[in-house]
Amino acid sequence: MIQTTGMDSYVSALRQHLGPISLADREEILKEISSHIRDSLEQGGSTLESVLDRLGSPEGLASQYRDGLLIRRASHSISPLLLLRASLRLASKGVSGMVVFFAAMFGYLIGGGLVLSAFAKCVLPAHTGVWVSNGKIVSSGTLFPIPQFPAHEIAGWWYVPAALAAGSLLILLTSFVIRTALRISHLVQARISTQPE
Repeated sequence: MIQTTGMDSYVSALRQHLGPISLADREEILKEISSHIRDSLEQGGSTLESVLDRLGSPEGLASQYRDGLLIRRASHSISPLLLLRASLRLASKGVSGMVVFFAAMFGYLIGGGLVLSAFAKCVLPAHTGVWVSNGKIVSSGTLFPIPQFPAHEIAGWWYVPAALAAGSLLILLTSFVIRTALRISHLVQARISTQPE
């Protein structure tokens, strides 16, 4: 009876810390943890305290489940915001996660900047594009005025489709790289969690 009370209080605390995840996911997690605790106790040789110690605190376990759900959901998504959230969460777990997060930021910022500059070319054609002076590029895709010394624009209105294409491809490539990294991370975590202690 004491063990059932202790298990119920642990599962109840876990329910509170799981936070804003779907009801179906929450109930599946709680069912899985309850089943794991019962199975461990029925096999004998383990006390409730030792089983709960192996699981860790309800806060820590809930955080692991939330991270896993976010990473799994993002690894099948094309939403840049969801991918960035998941890569930020992955960045908190180690150096490889930080590399993925900074690559995501770089790819999305450059890609988004190119797409925005293509639209800016339509509104401010004299201030956006690629200019060359004396064989050197002096301004590229910027909203700042062209240099005062003689320069000529080399892309003209072709800048719009070129910047749109390059920016869109960079955003897609960044999304693909993040999704791949998240899937690899999810597989590694699954492999680590299934190894015997």
